[in-house]
Amino acid sequence: MQLTPSSPRPSGSTPGTEADRDAQRDAHRRAAPDRGRTLLGPALSLIHTGQTPTRSALTRALDVTRATAGAVTAELEALGLITVDSRPAGGGRGRPSHRLAIDPEGPVVIAGQIHADGLSVTLAGLGGLLEPPVHRPLPAATDPVRMLRAVAEAGAELARNSNRRCLGAALALPNPVTEPDGTALAALHFAWPSGTPVADLYDVEVGRADNGPRALDPLPTAIANDANLGALAEYRHGAGRGARHLLLVTSGHRGVGGALVIDGRLHTGSAGLALEVGHLTVDPQGRPCQCGNRGCLNSETDPDALFAAAGLTPDPDRPLLDQARELCRAAATDERARAAVEHVIDRLGLGLAGVANILNPDRVVLSGLHLDLLEAAPERLRAVVAERCLWGRSGRVPIVGAELAHGALAGAAELAWRPYLADPQSVVAVG
Repeated sequence: MQLTPSSPRPSGSTPGTEADRDAQRDAHRRAAPDRGRTLLGPALSLIHTGQTPTRSALTRALDVTRATAGAVTAELEALGLITVDSRPAGGGRGRPSHRLAIDPEGPVVIAGQIHADGLSVTLAGLGGLLEPPVHRPLPAATDPVRMLRAVAEAGAELARNSNRRCLGAALALPNPVTEPDGTALAALHFAWPSGTPVADLYDVEVGRADNGPRALDPLPTAIANDANLGALAEYRHGAGRGARHLLLVTSGHRGVGGALVIDGRLHTGSAGLALEVGHLTVDPQGRPCQCGNRGCLNSETDPDALFAAAGLTPDPDRPLLDQARELCRAAATDERARAAVEHVIDRLGLGLAGVANILNPDRVVLSGLHLDLLEAAPERLRAVVAERCLWGRSGRVPIVGAELAHGALAGAAELAWRPYLADPQSVVAVG
């Protein structure tokens, strides 16, 4: 990449425009030809997260000359990762700033998720853009090899049928996953043996699947806990944007998960097992939890708990989470549903307050069933947290709903994209 200093502003140009101010800033910056390639990753990450929609914004964010920013974006465009539109981005006078966007025909990754009721897979481009997910039932045998094979084959089918290059595959799991070895601990939903090497098994199954001629071979794989991945996705593309200390708490099809993002990085603890908030006790006399204790957030605020509080039995032939969401919506007109929602919200508020007292987040994001509970009675939940949390009493714990419809899948995509965001030139490994 050839980088050259920007040219001075012609004497006849109009002073005071944004382009002129950029030119003046350029005069105080040192053009650095050797920096161009090292800036590719930071530049792509900024465009990927929507922080720099124009080349002028990218110039300021990277604190480089316009010529350097132009060379960086030209390289990313040549790699097939972004588009650069020279049409004016606004109505101001002076030199227009080029618009930057993710290339809609660029490469994709496979994002998968295993949850208690089934499997979900999709293809995901940069920018947090997911294709419509495909949902499949769990295989008849739920041992780890068969389940990982099923999700690998489902993702491979999508890759084979796509005209876009496929660069990787990542999977979200509903149980703790250790780092860096990638073993599953306490896989309570499927009774997998503790210490199952899920990362290695998934890598083998993805390698065996026919991912099509446009997929990298071998296809890089990664695996992580679904709550961690959901938090990462919300931080980059959803309700967590702009937060410094983001706490996500979620209840999917069964159980409760939590995750913490600090200054853009997931806090996963010494071995990837941090923030197991689902096993925080909120009622010592409460419902039994799969972990062996009673009254865990896990067993007091998930879909099963909501139906138990309402004295109802869910339809075994329909997804449990969908039915629980319907029950939340019914709280507006049905007294029994309203009482059940309030009961579960009170337990959730106790858990959120306890975690907030320890972590002092500047934002709490709720997803899954917890988002529906928040929407059903937002003032009640916030009041419980405010009453029980030292920081909540001063109104300093904003509680918001997740914005992403498929947070765990979006987070799996982030995981698969990670090596390419660090080194965009590595995409050339695919023909």
